[in-house]
Amino acid sequence: MVEPIQLTLHDAASPMMEELLFFHDYSMLMMLLIGTTVIIALVIASTMKTYHTALTDANHLEFLWTLLPVMILLFLAMPSMRTLFILEHQESPNTTIKALGHQWYWSYEYSDYENVMFDSYMMQDQNLDNGSPRLLETDNRMVFPTLTPTRLLVSSEDVLHSWTLPALGVKIDAIPGRLNQLILTTMRPGIFYGQCSEICGANHSFMPIATESVPTKYFEKWLENM
Repeated sequence: MVEPIQLTLHDAASPMMEELLFFHDYSMLMMLLIGTTVIIALVIASTMKTYHTALTDANHLEFLWTLLPVMILLFLAMPSMRTLFILEHQESPNTTIKALGHQWYWSYEYSDYENVMFDSYMMQDQNLDNGSPRLLETDNRMVFPTLTPTRLLVSSEDVLHSWTLPALGVKIDAIPGRLNQLILTTMRPGIFYGQCSEICGANHSFMPIATESVPTKYFEKWLENM
């Protein structure tokens, strides 16, 4: 059965992406409140017919409108620090996958298993199944278990690349000679697409990332068939 194509932004599929969405909504709410307050103050100031010196020469008032921005920054800083801590927190992984960037495809190696490695190329238009997303589907998807911390080691063999999955809130650079790592955890099975987010050459737009999160028992069967 072919899944319908989702034309809107994907729902969060990982705890990290949920935290990022929460902080985004929280920040937008703060900005809305600030903007509304400023507009109301401007309207009141521009329509007042009276003038009072206490509004322009008052130490207490000057202290208040200096304190308010500080309090707003504190309200933004606290959830921001919490989100950063969650993004940098490294759990103990059960599976390790190594992703290598090439011009212009990805190769994956499952370090915990023998001889499980493959290249992942973009599917050409004439080979796509009905309902498959164009320029995003690959011939081999990176498969990993659901509800299981998975460590992804990312590097490159030629130029700078960037391994990005928006639905999981993941974006990490692939740098030649350097090994970066992150922890993936999905809350539900599904197919998640991304693209290289670094301008890595002429075919940069044709370097998609296709991953599939499956329950552990199906992941083990997939490994046996590799």
